[in-house]
Amino acid sequence: MNIASEDVIIQIITSKCMPVLLYGLEACSVTKMDLRSLDFTVNRVFMKIFKTGDIQIVKECQEFLVFNCLVLCLLEERIISLINMDHL
Repeated sequence: MNIASEDVIIQIITSKCMPVLLYGLEACSVTKMDLRSLDFTVNRVFMKIFKTGDIQIVKECQEFLVFNCLVLCLLEERIISLINMDHL
């Protein structure tokens, strides 16, 4: 039994969990293997939320919900940090 809808769960993940995770990742040196492992975890969370084992459905849900993968989010954060450092 779900207490919250899929939309609410995704909104909480996007607004609360991802920023904290990205903040923590900025302080670490992260390997490609680490990022793949984290993306795998995020995909498994989506599989659980949407009750599917099909990665294609998960990818479509992420695309529909404009949920960027962890790698893209981390790269975006690092690029923004570099740009901000140039303006100091």
